[in-house]
Amino acid sequence: MSGNRRKAFLVSAALVGGAMLMTACQDTDKATDNGAAKGSSSATPAGNAATPSSSSTTGSGQGTDKGSDAASKGTEDGAGSGVDTGDGERKPVEQGCGANDITWSTKSESQAGGYILITAKAKSGITCYLPAALPTVAFGSDGTEAGPAEQAVGEQIKLSGNTTAYAGVNPKTTNSNGGKELDFIIVAVGNDDPDPVSLPVDTITVDKPIVTNWHTAPADAVPFS
Repeated sequence: MSGNRRKAFLVSAALVGGAMLMTACQDTDKATDNGAAKGSSSATPAGNAATPSSSSTTGSGQGTDKGSDAASKGTEDGAGSGVDTGDGERKPVEQGCGANDITWSTKSESQAGGYILITAKAKSGITCYLPAALPTVAFGSDGTEAGPAEQAVGEQIKLSGNTTAYAGVNPKTTNSNGGKELDFIIVAVGNDDPDPVSLPVDTITVDKPIVTNWHTAPADAVPFS
């Protein structure tokens, strides 16, 4: 804190403290005067001294009820946390999968001229969702990405336990002799996945590759070009 700001702060604190002290003295003098004026003429009957007033009891009950209601509501809100659907209900927040949440494997298949079948399962104890979008599959040091093998995106898939998702990659969709020889692919759940994984494959020739959406059946993940 600078010297000027510190000085201003101390002056403000002194002024506030002086105002509070003056108010306290005035309140004390007023209470003393009132007590002296009423003390000799209006003593409280002894029989009523121990009887709690009805307004005090009612106030206590309302405070307890409201406090309990608030605590109960807070507990309910916490237990039902999620996204408000707008109709008085809450939808549970769904955790998206990252590449490091998944156990991966690849397999070379001969159908459709030859392709790579990618298999994805959630690691033990993890439940997450693969988005309704293409996986990101890249090849080589230049990061050539596979384009879409399907015209529409698929559905979101919940990975948990033994549930398995499949995607198929056709590394070469051209009829020319061109392309580059590779023996691994880079896979991520999406473009924003911070932890893509490198997966080994048999030696492949890559030229204008394509990839399918995620599917729950391997037969649906054949990348026909």
